[in-house]
Amino acid sequence: MPETIEPADAAPATSTPEAAAPAAFKNLHKTRTGLARMAFATRHSLSGLRSAWDEGAFRMETTCAIVMLPAALWLGRGWVETVLLAGTVVIVLIVELLNSGIEAAVDRIGPQWHALSKRAKDLGSAAVMLSLLLCGGTWAAALLARFGG
Repeated sequence: MPETIEPADAAPATSTPEAAAPAAFKNLHKTRTGLARMAFATRHSLSGLRSAWDEGAFRMETTCAIVMLPAALWLGRGWVETVLLAGTVVIVLIVELLNSGIEAAVDRIGPQWHALSKRAKDLGSAAVMLSLLLCGGTWAAALLARFGG
């Protein structure tokens, strides 16, 4: 079997990408552990929710969620139905947050039009649409089962 010869100036093989990164690129957040890490993660998550509130679609979906989540407790005939109804509402919010993150990252690259930027934004929008269809279909089926006879 032929032997692979590494160049003399090649970096040694490491098991993790973090170990191979130069000190200037190491993520200082990764050094936190325990409650400190949870506190910083919570702070970043709340900052993300505040940032998402600037998006009109997220505000509208959150307003619907404020109505639909308590309604899921009333409409669901058992805990499984209740979780499905509430879960689909939460999935819409999660997908909207991910879509907003994709849009922010694409916008960070630059305002000029690019086919890949359009594709990324279109795919994120399609994911939101599918989550809305899932939510709407689940709620329609539950309403039909409850009131349709």
